[in-house]
Amino acid sequence: MVEEEAKSFPMELSEKGGVENNGFVQNEAFDDKETDTSSQEEVPKTCVIDADPAAMEELVLKPYAGMPKEVLLKFSSQARYRVTREILFWLTIAAAVVLVCATIAIIALSPKCLHWWQASPIYQIYPRSFKDSNIDGNGDLKGIQEKLDHITHLNIKTIWITSFYKSPLKDLGYGAEDFYDVDPMFGSMRDFENLLAAIHDRGLKVIMDLIPNHTSDKHRWFQLSRNRTGKYTDYYIWQNCTRVAGSVTPPNNWVSVFGHSGWQYDDVRQQCYFHQFGKEQPDLNFRNLAVQQEIHDIIKFWLGKGIDGFSFSAVKFLLEATHLRDEPQVNKSQNPVTITAYSQLYHDYTTTQVGMHDIIRSFRQTMNQFSSEPGRYRFMGSDGEEEEDIEATMMYYGTTFVQEADFPFNFNLINVKSLSGDSIFEAVNLWMKNMPAGRWPNWAVGSPNAARISSRIGKEYINVMNMLLLTLPGTPVTYYGEEIGMENIASENVSEVHINSDWVPVTFPEKSPMQWDGNANAGFTEGNSSWLPVHSDYQSVNVQIQMTWSNSTLNLYRELTLLRNNELPIHRGWMCYIWNDRNVFVYVRELDGLDRVFMVVLNFGQESTIDLKAVVPSLPSEAIIRLSTNFSHTGKAVNTKLIKTERGEGLVLEYKTTNPVHTMEAFQGSCFVAEKACYSSAFNLLYVNC
Repeated sequence: MVEEEAKSFPMELSEKGGVENNGFVQNEAFDDKETDTSSQEEVPKTCVIDADPAAMEELVLKPYAGMPKEVLLKFSSQARYRVTREILFWLTIAAAVVLVCATIAIIALSPKCLHWWQASPIYQIYPRSFKDSNIDGNGDLKGIQEKLDHITHLNIKTIWITSFYKSPLKDLGYGAEDFYDVDPMFGSMRDFENLLAAIHDRGLKVIMDLIPNHTSDKHRWFQLSRNRTGKYTDYYIWQNCTRVAGSVTPPNNWVSVFGHSGWQYDDVRQQCYFHQFGKEQPDLNFRNLAVQQEIHDIIKFWLGKGIDGFSFSAVKFLLEATHLRDEPQVNKSQNPVTITAYSQLYHDYTTTQVGMHDIIRSFRQTMNQFSSEPGRYRFMGSDGEEEEDIEATMMYYGTTFVQEADFPFNFNLINVKSLSGDSIFEAVNLWMKNMPAGRWPNWAVGSPNAARISSRIGKEYINVMNMLLLTLPGTPVTYYGEEIGMENIASENVSEVHINSDWVPVTFPEKSPMQWDGNANAGFTEGNSSWLPVHSDYQSVNVQIQMTWSNSTLNLYRELTLLRNNELPIHRGWMCYIWNDRNVFVYVRELDGLDRVFMVVLNFGQESTIDLKAVVPSLPSEAIIRLSTNFSHTGKAVNTKLIKTERGEGLVLEYKTTNPVHTMEAFQGSCFVAEKACYSSAFNLLYVNC
């Protein structure tokens, strides 16, 4: 009975409405019929039919499913649709080809982006003197982490932390007892990992020192070597020497950098070991491949931790001549017995030996294994040679086909003997004219091993030296405290605890604690004392107070870093020397395609007035002072025929021109660029081959 009811049920169909097909072709079964509308009161007739439920599903109208296949084929074959379709297809293909070609052209013509170590100044920190976090009077890694905001405030994105390896702290830690650990004075490995994470969280990079030439005599390797244990027997440079009645006759006349014989007798092994530096710092034997592998493993360990690069120190001392001949005397008539100073010999057999650069290149190859990820290039810096041997220094850049250091650190500006516009020009030009084509320069005006600017050349030159540093092409390196104009502490204030017979000679006055504020111990420590005394001027020369002065050294430094970071001509443009004399040094920074030029006028002597329009006739009659060491002058217009500067004053002038200096024949040979690039104002991008 239920089945019968399911098969038959009443359904009403209106004569008025019927069932309509909304497709393009009218279904013959449902022809439209006109309805009589003359009587609005007519009641539609209905009928009752029996319907199968399956048939009812077919009668339910579905949503419009599109054009039927037959209609689609009919219209698609018409010429007007076919031609339009083909035109649109080929336009799409052409647009894709143009887009791909444009992308390839932009990639091919655009200069490579600057690496992180090129784009930002480097801030060098001596960790023991930066910030104490645990009131023991010594700066530490946690202290650096506490002050990272200061570094970001300076618009700096690269931090260089000097040696903090576990060490007996002879020569202030430059002889490591354990290359794989942090000295407890500075914290723990966990502290380092936390610091590294905090640095990277802020988008900063960090490089650290590595001194591969020697270790501490407390190092496990040395203890095993002096006992002739296995492979460690030849990890150091051992030679027989004669000892009679407590007096030692060394194998030759080689002397230590710190003076006196470079050979030290060891009672355990009953031989002499060689040390280029202090007797507590025996030289490793880099002719032993196992020693080289040890250093490669150390590099891998710290890169694996996540550091972004190394500064390799004392690398010119890695190899010594195997023949052990006496080194030539500077004064041939001097009695050889009286030779005790490093400067009394030519060091032909103990520095820059054949094979030394091969070792450094192998370090670079190991670092390259960690540089494959985008944005993770690992920087490599190195010491250079003496200023007098600039060609040897430039060899650390490597060759066209063999990569070595990204740059050897440049201390020419620190080594200027007599300050003047001419001497500064000579220091800058010495590097630029000898630097291999396509390489990147760098500059420093302070370091842990040289007197601070204000103590070396005078307080009045602090700002102008920082202006020089931050407007030259290349990477500037700032030693902590130079951004506020710190001075050396007086030598007599350095306790005898620091300088005694157990310590090798070191310089302390430029390592005084960072001056953060005007509170006790300059805010460096909350303890009762610091490892070195703070400078007596800390209440007027500190970060806190200078942040409130618009015309402070700190504020000028920050304005200069902003200018460097934001202006392409200063960031990566040409530098052309314009003028130098005993008082001033003048150069321009410009970029092809930009009509905006920056002229830097720096006074390193006495008050001076110069006519620069006579030197560069195409100069406009006026230029605007973009920045000045005298903040009251900023924004003013100056006559380019009468540019006046006071002693120690610096100006960054801005003007517009369509005739850049580097294109002028008169200045050929006086202009330098690391990588030529041009600016397109139409596309707002840089390109090469211009």
